[in-house]
Amino acid sequence: MPTNRIVRVVKGRRPKVVVIGGGTGLPVVLNSLRNKDADITAIVTVADDGGSSGIIRNYINVVPPGDIRNVLAALSDLPKVDLDVFQYRFNTNDDFFSGHAIGNLIIAALSEMSPNIFDAVQELSKMMKIDGHVYPASNTKLTLNAEFTDGTTLAGEHEITHSGKHVKRVWVTDSDEPDQVPKSLLPVVASIMQADVVVLGPGSLFTSILPNLMISDLGEAVRQTPAEVVYICNIMTQIGETEGFTDADHVNVLNEHLGGNYIDTVLVNTREIPENYMDHKKYDEYVKQVTPDFKGLRDMGCRVIQDDFLSLHDKGAFHDGARIAREILNLAFQSGNRKNEVRH
Repeated sequence: MPTNRIVRVVKGRRPKVVVIGGGTGLPVVLNSLRNKDADITAIVTVADDGGSSGIIRNYINVVPPGDIRNVLAALSDLPKVDLDVFQYRFNTNDDFFSGHAIGNLIIAALSEMSPNIFDAVQELSKMMKIDGHVYPASNTKLTLNAEFTDGTTLAGEHEITHSGKHVKRVWVTDSDEPDQVPKSLLPVVASIMQADVVVLGPGSLFTSILPNLMISDLGEAVRQTPAEVVYICNIMTQIGETEGFTDADHVNVLNEHLGGNYIDTVLVNTREIPENYMDHKKYDEYVKQVTPDFKGLRDMGCRVIQDDFLSLHDKGAFHDGARIAREILNLAFQSGNRKNEVRH
């Protein structure tokens, strides 16, 4: 294990941080937490059906590997050259492998060699020298379903995000057995119940975060955990998902899907994105910066941590992983101490 990490313990142990989500923002936070030597568990969505993940999901009948691949890379202690190979994506003119990432193919292969996707990811975690745990949210493929504000419904993440409509609520169904209630796994539930902090996001509200919480026993664990439940609010609103949303609107949607006010703390960026900075052709899913609503957050009983959490690069607006990780570790330290005080 690298020796240049910042170690902060909770009564003699590493703070337990569970991060739930998917998408591009999740690996940024995980990598920064790893550098601070937290005891990390990443719970990753299995409801993605777009891009390389969707093609592999449909042809090989495994859960979509893309988000799992990126999370494994973020927590791996392998040399950079090995990770570059794992993350390499074939060019579009490579007809047979067009658009596929090598890591996706490796995950698909291990899924066929193993009894299930959970065991496959654990085996690959050992191979990639993962510092922490990577858990698929479920052992089965899940289909994301949405009801829109006009009352219509649609199934499939790709179809939902490209519908041109506004999402009202989402739920998940078992892709192979729609009549079965989707379930998570015991290690997933146990990690949530044993955590000091459970972090939601950053990521697309309806398509990266909520699909996990809509798995019945996983959502119940988030409701019941003694851990601090933290939401990292998105920096930008997204077309079809959160257009016109304030930070309080994001939290309200989470609470409505969970059936109560279960978000304890919200991390909110306060720095404004410079005018005309964003390349909206490159980042065409984003609309504008999320509007703050401190009163709305406080009315839901949230503690609000406001700071400059913004990182500007590549003509895009992203979360500053190091600053986010610092706040999460502080919350984990406080939560761990409170739990120890209760035990004694």
